[in-house]
Order: sequence, then C-alpha cells, then structure tokens
Amino acid sequence: MAERSTAAVDVADNSGKQSLTAQADQSTADGVAQNRERDTDNDEAQEGTGTDGSAMTSPPELHSGHKLARRYRLEECVTRLDGFSSWRAVDEKLRRAVGVHILPADHARARSVLAAARSAALLGDPRFVQVLDAVEENDVVYVVHEWLPDATELTTLLAVGPLEVYDAYQMVSQVSAAMAAAHREGLAHLRLNPNAVLRTSTGQWRIRGLAVNAALRGISSDTPQRTDTESIGALLYAALTQRWPYENDAYGLSGLPKDIGLIPPDQVRAGVHRGLSELAMRALANDGATASRHESACTTPEELVKAIGEMPRIRPPEPAFTTPPEYQRTTYQQGTYGRPAPHPGVTQPVPTPPPPLQSRTGKALKWAVSALLIAALGLGSWQLADALLEQDKQSDDTNQTQTTDGGDDKTDDKPKPAKPLGIEGAQEYVAEGDAQHPGDVGLTYDNSTTTGWRTNSYTDGPKIVIKPGVGIVYDLGSDQEVSSATLSLRYGGDHTTVKLYATDSLSSSTPLSSMKELGEATTNSTSAKVTVEKPVKSRYVLVWLTAMPYSGQDSVNYSQPGYKQAITDIKILG
Repeated sequence: MAERSTAAVDVADNSGKQSLTAQADQSTADGVAQNRERDTDNDEAQEGTGTDGSAMTSPPELHSGHKLARRYRLEECVTRLDGFSSWRAVDEKLRRAVGVHILPADHARARSVLAAARSAALLGDPRFVQVLDAVEENDVVYVVHEWLPDATELTTLLAVGPLEVYDAYQMVSQVSAAMAAAHREGLAHLRLNPNAVLRTSTGQWRIRGLAVNAALRGISSDTPQRTDTESIGALLYAALTQRWPYENDAYGLSGLPKDIGLIPPDQVRAGVHRGLSELAMRALANDGATASRHESACTTPEELVKAIGEMPRIRPPEPAFTTPPEYQRTTYQQGTYGRPAPHPGVTQPVPTPPPPLQSRTGKALKWAVSALLIAALGLGSWQLADALLEQDKQSDDTNQTQTTDGGDDKTDDKPKPAKPLGIEGAQEYVAEGDAQHPGDVGLTYDNSTTTGWRTNSYTDGPKIVIKPGVGIVYDLGSDQEVSSATLSLRYGGDHTTVKLYATDSLSSSTPLSSMKELGEATTNSTSAKVTVEKPVKSRYVLVWLTAMPYSGQDSVNYSQPGYKQAITDIKILG
C-alpha cells in the first residue's frame, strides 16, 4: 500500500445527536500519520486525561532496533497516542513482518488490553487479522498481530472512487458475517471504520483490531451490536457514494451537506444499486427512523446477514476481453531481412519474374520432370488400389469372426478418461463457529500424503453436531467440467461422509443452500471417491465433511482424541 495520510474526525448524524459510531470514537481526536499499514487509525497523541478519567502514563521510551523478548525487532513507529505506541516490527524467529502495540504495564488500560487481545486470539477466525501474542514483560505490555503487506485499506480504495457494485456487495457480506460470528462469541469491535477493513490481493476482506483497538482507547458501549451494525452501514454508504454519511468529513471522505439529513445513497450519487442503498439505510437508521420505502432497521450484524441473504444475489461482472492488435508481418517474413527499411512514402518497384526455360536444355528438363511425375502418379495409384483391396479382405475376415451378441458396438462411444484438474488456490470454508486450520489448506494439493489439513477433535460423532460441517473450497482457475474427486484421508474407522458442491467464490459468505450439490460418498477407509453423476462446470468446488471417525491422540499431527479427520491429498478430476 502506498503511504498516505488521513485526517479522521468524530462524526455525528443529521439529527444533531452523536451517532453510535461517533460515541464509540469520541475518546480520541484523530490526527495525521504516515505508514504502510495502520492498525490503530493513526490517531495523534493527546495531552491530559484519557476517557476513563485517569491520567495518561507516558509511553515507554523505545526506538527502532529495540527488541522485545529478544525476538520482535521494532522497525517503524506508526502511532503514538494516549500513552501507547504501535509499531511495524520483524519477528526474527519466524522471519516475518508483524505489528506490535506497546503500553506501560501500569497503564490504566493495560489489563483490559491484555484481556481483549487474548479473547480475540481465541476466536481464530481467518476473516480477522489474527492476534499472535499478548505478553506482560519488563514493565511493558505488548500485543503482537499479523501484518498484511499485500492488503489495501478501504480508505485507500475509496480515495480513487466508490467501489463497484459487486465489490461493495462482497465487502458488506463478508464484514457482516465476520462480525456476526464475533458477537456470537461475545466480542465486539467498536472502532469499525475504513481504516480497519482491508482487501487482500485475492479479493478477500479482513478486519483488524477486533476488541483490541477499542481497549487501547478505553472505548465501551452499552449496545455493542448496534454500534458495530451502524459502523457496517457507514462503511457500505461510503463504498457506494465515496461520502461519509454524517455532516463532518472523516477518513479522507467528504461528509454530507449540512441540514439535509441522512439521505439514501442512491440520492447522493446516480447509478447506485437500489438494494444496497436500502441496506445501508437499514443499518444506519437510528431508533428505526427509516424512510417509508425502507423496511425495519437492522440493529445487529446477524440481522444484517439475514437481510443480505434475502437480497437477490449480485453476480460478478463478466471479464472484459480486449481485441488483440492486428498481426504485423516482420521484415524477415517480407524477405527484406538485412536490408535497409524503405523510406516512408516511396513506392517500391515490383521485381520482374525470371523468364521461363526456353533453351533446348530447358525443354529437355521439362520433359524429364513430366515423365517422372507421370510415373510417380501411376505407382501411387497402384499402391492405393492394392491397399484398399487388402483392407476389404481384412474387413470381411473380421465380420466372419465377430460374435453376434452385440453387433453394433462402437469404440467411439467409450467415455473419455478423466484427467486431474489443476488447483490454483484454496480457502477453508467456515459456515458457523470457528475455523479449523486455515493455514494448512495448501498442504492438501501439494502431491504429498505426509502432510495435510486437519479438523479439530469433537466429543460427539460420527456426525458433526455443533455445526453443519467443515471443509475447503478449491479454485480451479477457470470453469472446468468436474466429474469426480478422490481424497486421501489420515484416519479410518467408523465412517467419513464427504459431499461435493459447486460454488461461485472462495468466500465463506456464500451459504450452502445456494450451492449445487454434485455428489456424496461415505467410507470407512483412508480414501474416498465422490463421483458426479452428470459432470458440472464450475470454477470453485467445496469439499465438505459432515461426519468423521473417532481416533485417538495423534502426536505427529498434534491432535487430541475425538471425532476428527485429516485430508492429506486431493485430486479433482474432469
């Protein structure tokens, strides 16, 4: 992401009262800073007293090159605010970039920050930027989180212009589903703004700062679900209009004109999708105050997910193909290789063809060539006739020795042999609850059965009880005709049930009910084959486990006893 600076200010709704998002943010006055990935919205430090009424503790004196736990080397300070600082750092043990929040151990909010970070780490949902470590050490508290160098903030995307309809739909779908999952586990964000939402290079949307950003600033809310829902509505409004839905400017976006109220996005900008415009208003409406054409307000992320599911699905745009340039003959093909190019506008003379052979020798040569051609034609005709007669004879012999129980068998009717389809990428599909091991999905198609992706261990089984199932979506790169899938499994016994679905994206936001089921197989061994009765074309294929065998402790796979399964290799055939 390119470096930039953003001035973010507190926002208010058009009724004159502060919105829920603004109330959550009013503990800070956002300032300006420059960095590549901003996890704390680049808030500028304030003097005086924090939101909890306690005096701010001075941040620890740190500098670039300082190491925490002899492992995390600080590189660049991106935020200093309210007694804490945020850094881009390097994990020298794993050789990767990370982000670090640091504050004194005696800071008034140190305990709440540690608690929030540890709760967020336990969620383990890949749709959120993951907390990697939360430690109190040597009079400081620090929280280490993922750093995504290939991701782009929504703020940066909106600096260019509003999002396309499909991108806005994917953003609100994925963010709403992620926040609904977080609230089911008792976690809220409370600072969900364009700086906290990132789009990765694969097109997936991720949220950073869950619980932690609010804890760093001492933000709380009596209605956390309503606060996050209104924030999602503001994100969608900004994505559709490139305007912030309040009177004040914020996050590099212009606010709405004063004294006109909160008007729908399709009245701010022409061409806005009507369904998404109404969805933004339902999420933003305070106390259910919607226009007459709108349905009831959405007050929780769960209600927002339901409202999105009731909308007609927005399909991705068709890929645009550019016309290839006109074929240009090279100078070598034109027979001028090694010669100077003609000057423009100068007509080149047409070379005169050489005269035909008119001498006595030339005439004799022509007769000789003609005789050879006639002899060759005669010989060829004789050989052709002989081959045809031999073929007829063999055909008669074959007809006499053929059996009469299937006289019209044709080899052309045999089905073509299936061939493995290439897998371009994969992502774990999370229908409900937590992810399993999203970082290991690539080990299922690395042509090795010694590594793989495994599920968690469950106490009930064989059928998975606490969720519809677990699985992985595979990207075939383009629409391919899928005829079957073969899986190598780690655990046998009881039974494993595998289903195959065709879906329209890698995202977990696509519900199972909208996918096309291709086939199902049940096995008691360490292999399974799911056959598609009638081959179907699809780019994305979901391999879905709904039942798993019981297996004991697996120290090699770091797995506890329970109902579980592991996919060590997969081949999708077409």
